Amino acid sequence: MVSQNLTQEDRRNRARAAAYAKHAQHDPLPTVKKANQAFIASFEAKVDPQNELPPKERARRARMAFKAHMASLAYRSARARREKAAGGGGHG
Repeated sequence: MVSQNLTQEDRRNRARAAAYAKHAQHDPLPTVKKANQAFIASFEAKVDPQNELPPKERARRARMAFKAHMASLAYRSARARREKAAGGGGHG
């Protein structure tokens, strides 16, 4: 299968199948734990790039940045679903 001929839905389904196959062979917890740590570290770096804040304040701000990010994703997802339901396509 040539990847440039795949639709977005085809790529999503292929990735989902690959993830299921991987998790059937390996314990996903170590991989997920590493990924989550890296994701949280990215928010800490965003809110305190010079590493000047006390650890508790950096962690608090990182949690807030994470929540803001997730709220933005939820908003965009809901808007896209509404647009798709209305026939607008949901791009943007």
